[in-house]
Amino acid sequence: MLNIEEVYYKDLKWEDFLKSKNSISEIDQNKTKIVKEIIENVRVKGDKALREYTKKFDKVEAYDFLVSDKEFEEAFKNVSSEFIENIKEAKENILEYHNLQKPIPYRINRESGTFLGRKVTPLERIGLYVPGGTASYPSSVLMNAIPAIVAGVSEIVIITPPDKNNKINPYVLVTSKILGIDKVYKIGGAQGIAALAYGTESIKKVLKIVGPGNIYVSLAKREVFGEVDIDMIAGPSEILIIADENSNPKYIAADLMSQAEHDILASAILITTSKLLAKKVKEEINKALENLSRRDIILKSLNDFGKIIIIDDIEEAFTISNEIAPEHLEILLDYPSIYLEKIKNAGSIFLGEYSPEPVGDYFAGTNHVLPTGGTAKFSSPLSVEDFMKKSSYVFYSKEDLLKNGEKIIGIANKEGLTAHSFSVKVRLEDEKY
Repeated sequence: MLNIEEVYYKDLKWEDFLKSKNSISEIDQNKTKIVKEIIENVRVKGDKALREYTKKFDKVEAYDFLVSDKEFEEAFKNVSSEFIENIKEAKENILEYHNLQKPIPYRINRESGTFLGRKVTPLERIGLYVPGGTASYPSSVLMNAIPAIVAGVSEIVIITPPDKNNKINPYVLVTSKILGIDKVYKIGGAQGIAALAYGTESIKKVLKIVGPGNIYVSLAKREVFGEVDIDMIAGPSEILIIADENSNPKYIAADLMSQAEHDILASAILITTSKLLAKKVKEEINKALENLSRRDIILKSLNDFGKIIIIDDIEEAFTISNEIAPEHLEILLDYPSIYLEKIKNAGSIFLGEYSPEPVGDYFAGTNHVLPTGGTAKFSSPLSVEDFMKKSSYVFYSKEDLLKNGEKIIGIANKEGLTAHSFSVKVRLEDEKY
């Protein structure tokens, strides 16, 4: 039975509310210990450890991890031409959006002959984790790989756990091939993350690991950060919807459930000025639940982490939203674009009743790899820049060093770094004699 909590804004205990949200991201120390052991085992034993863990966790005897050409061919036979066309169109939409994100190199030229600037270089090799088993996540391939492709990453490899028949989901393989990625490895879990971070006989070490996974994958990414870069430590999915008496309760109910079905820990929140709308939304959820395959997950998620917050004034909605900093924020108000300036903290913003969150997940072009757990206050969606590094460079002319050398020496001496000042001083002295 649906028992989503309903509360007035003035009665909302902020500290307790935020604590309840944060508690779903607490780290299980026992799982952390297991992950550390797996990583160390793979680091030392390489492929041998990968085979042991694949047999243990995936129930598969692994001999060759790399997906063969024949398996790619079979995958294309097992998906519809309609799916292929849809993926190709989604690819073009996502490319269009991300092509505008390329960071620009620049150079400053001074009359003295000095010049300085920024050099932009793509990462050479990245690894993408795609959840597997009974699930199918071709959208994870699109959203994580396309920014890297636009950035100019030389090599992208995918790891994904096999099913009990040692097969990879055909939709994942087809999407990978459409993007030009033909190195897909049948490896999952923390052991797969370790293989990407340290390399084994079969898998070369990468420079960055991206992609979603379960708690073990997330903990493994956290453990190897520093050895390699990672995208983020993603928590359970979140949606916050702002609506009023003019909003459609059926749409709101559907959108709340679309996020709640991800995970029993997912958070779905409605903020509204209308008590009547809140009632109608709950009625619509109860009606729709009967026909949804993940009904039990949705119910538990909404009952444990869902909330309907009743406000007196729509301005309060943006105060609350900016404090929560949701992963997904839907504005289901008339003329939604006028509220953009009020939003300071959100992963991705969906404007209007015909912009449900799934259009961003799959097709519109924006990226669905988003900050969770309030981290949208200081971080951003995955982008092309995440796969590029920036180097500064400087050519300092003799004229400028003679002019400014004593100033540099003075600052270095104030910091007590006499070798720093000496490296400038020897050049100045050479010019005196």
